[in-house]
Amino acid sequence: MHSTKTLVSIALCLASLRLAEAFASPMNPQAQEAAPSAMAKRIGAIKAIEGSTLTLTPDSGSDVNVTVSAATRIVRIAPGEKSLKNATPIQMSDLQVGDRVLIGGKASDDAKSLVAASIVVMKHSDLEARNQQASQDWQKRGFGGLVTAVDVSAATVTISVTGFAGTKTILVRASKDTVIRRYAPDSVKFDDAKLSTLQDLHPGDQLRARGNHSPDGAELTAEEIVSGSFRNVAGIVSSVDTSASTIIVQDVLSKKPVQVKVTSESQLHKLPSEMAQHIAMRLKATVVAQPSNGAAAPSNSTSSEAGSGSRPGGGMGAGSGNGMRSGAAPDFQQMLSRLPPVTLKDLNKGDAVMIVTTPGTASGAGTVITLIAGVEPILQAAPSGSQAMMLSPWTLGGPSGDSGNQ
Repeated sequence: MHSTKTLVSIALCLASLRLAEAFASPMNPQAQEAAPSAMAKRIGAIKAIEGSTLTLTPDSGSDVNVTVSAATRIVRIAPGEKSLKNATPIQMSDLQVGDRVLIGGKASDDAKSLVAASIVVMKHSDLEARNQQASQDWQKRGFGGLVTAVDVSAATVTISVTGFAGTKTILVRASKDTVIRRYAPDSVKFDDAKLSTLQDLHPGDQLRARGNHSPDGAELTAEEIVSGSFRNVAGIVSSVDTSASTIIVQDVLSKKPVQVKVTSESQLHKLPSEMAQHIAMRLKATVVAQPSNGAAAPSNSTSSEAGSGSRPGGGMGAGSGNGMRSGAAPDFQQMLSRLPPVTLKDLNKGDAVMIVTTPGTASGAGTVITLIAGVEPILQAAPSGSQAMMLSPWTLGGPSGDSGNQ
């Protein structure tokens, strides 16, 4: 499956790494390379099964051929398990392509094959079920917005959340048990997100957190936090290069052309005309009601950054299935997850788009996280672009398993 990976998948990978320590010969990857003929461990997904041989695609490196014998110990564990205490013995015939495995055994001198002594399995079906549960939980107990303040000593982060009803401030509380991750500098993949700390958070970042809300909704006690620093672009498409998978947009904020790259992880959607008109009307009302220096509006420079995620892929929005949180305004992320997908070929010169991208590098364009077409009425309602960017939280991706579009 080449869809956006979820935060749960990252946690499961880390759990597998912790399981590796339970094997008799603990070795790090460098040690494995230095002594390939010794007992080694490989973590990855089963690519193919033929007789008593598995083809393993490891998390790093090239594919490995794994020989399974009658003496190989094979056990199954549930996603989230960090030890073999509750492992269940299974047979070679129970293994399937896509299953995630931790294999211990003797590697060949060229490290291209492995004779398995033990295999710990997380079934693909179990992972999918766990991912779906996590996605639903993010929708129920997730919240996101722009970081306005970070107090490391108090372990709190203040975020500004903007919706049709206006802007409100939420205090996110972290603890020693809170899992904190941050996106890689130029990646839209959740499995590229790295374990992080509150010290890595800065005003202007976008953040989403999952946890328990206070009764008044003003605070959230976070179990998980994901953050990133990304760039907002809103403007008119100048050109589309489908062969290079790039788009050039005339940005209304900077008044300059901006090139972005679309990958298989990028989320491309189009607003139906009626929805775009409705959002534009609500946006006009919000612009009139809010002060010009509203906390949710990002800087009006071309390098203004809003957070992202992920992704790479939508679905982290809070709210119920209809995109509404009980008693609150519509949740942008829920709305986004239900928009019709489009491909790069559907975009044309002159189309109005709103994009969240990675910042990019000196030598390369940023990678599109989310692109929304059909936003002409919205940009007309906010011709400067800065007020339209108040909608940036709805472009933050998350663990929904949605596929990218290219």
